[in-house]
Amino acid sequence: MLDDIQDFLEEDDELAGDSLQDEKFEHYRFVADKGQSLLRIDKFLSDRIEGISRNRIQQAADAGCILVNGIAVKSSYKVKPLDVITIVMDRPRRELEILPEDIPLNIVYEDDDLMVVNKPPGMVVHPGHGNYTGTLVNAIAFYLKYEHGMDMTDPRLGLVHRIDKDTSGLLLIAKTPDAKTDLSAQFFNKTTKRRYVALVWGNMADDEGTVTGNIGRDPKDRMLMRVFADGEQGKPAVTHYKVLERFGYVTLVQCELETGRTHQIRVHMKQIGHTLFNDERYGGNEVLRGTHFAKYKQFVYNCFTICPRQCLHAQTLGFVHPRTGKEMFFESELPQDMQEVISRWRIYTIQTQNSHLKPL
Repeated sequence: MLDDIQDFLEEDDELAGDSLQDEKFEHYRFVADKGQSLLRIDKFLSDRIEGISRNRIQQAADAGCILVNGIAVKSSYKVKPLDVITIVMDRPRRELEILPEDIPLNIVYEDDDLMVVNKPPGMVVHPGHGNYTGTLVNAIAFYLKYEHGMDMTDPRLGLVHRIDKDTSGLLLIAKTPDAKTDLSAQFFNKTTKRRYVALVWGNMADDEGTVTGNIGRDPKDRMLMRVFADGEQGKPAVTHYKVLERFGYVTLVQCELETGRTHQIRVHMKQIGHTLFNDERYGGNEVLRGTHFAKYKQFVYNCFTICPRQCLHAQTLGFVHPRTGKEMFFESELPQDMQEVISRWRIYTIQTQNSHLKPL
């Protein structure tokens, strides 16, 4: 189904789930005519699958999901007469039905056009592979079920942006089609204001800086994103950071996004040697800085238990109201798990006297 392929190609780990199956399932099959002239496969498929762009097809090819005669091909492959072209994915075809669920929402602001919610860590934003219920979209579908103009079959019901499952913080929800169009354009044009707070491994050399570099899926592991050289592949990404507090072996930073790539902060911080604290996917759930003492390592693992996720919170959100034109700005305090971990690092740093800390 088209929804399936769109979901699969979205650059978001919440769609892909936490594991991939070796088995592949066929979603589309085409057989080229005897008189088929040589034609790039991305053009061939975009002409035959309604509502999907060539860019999406190119991403599918990059992910190894487009086969010709059973062999994965690149998007530049030229279709030949009688070629058998299939699109495969790691899950069977299914209709994605949005089931309204009575899940509590922490609503920070709401009017007739939009709402701002504070998402807790651990909640998937929208349904996808392995997460068809219990998501923020399921909760929104229930909350807005009596709203006019809302398409309850839309798998991205009201969403104009997303954050990772284990990232907490502010999300903007459109309540009308016009609001969704306007707000989506603001994100696309990079006029929104978004700041995150993160706890990262290591003592940053500079008080502030900017990280740039194209971000795309790691060709060796589709569950990971990585930074590529400019022009190599991926999409341009820019992250500005500022040190808020130093704890010797870890640093509390504020990150401001110019772009909104999948795992952008997580990948950019790792790229400069400061992986997010307890970010399991990118190796931050190991003791990356500190001493060899068992007591110190136990302290770190206790912090991991208190905050069993990457220490990342979407703290602020600014945008222009789609109807009134008024600038709006929202801020949410750090969730309890991050507050407690930061407090423990603060106390630990004082007790051990920052000037005498030695790197691992």
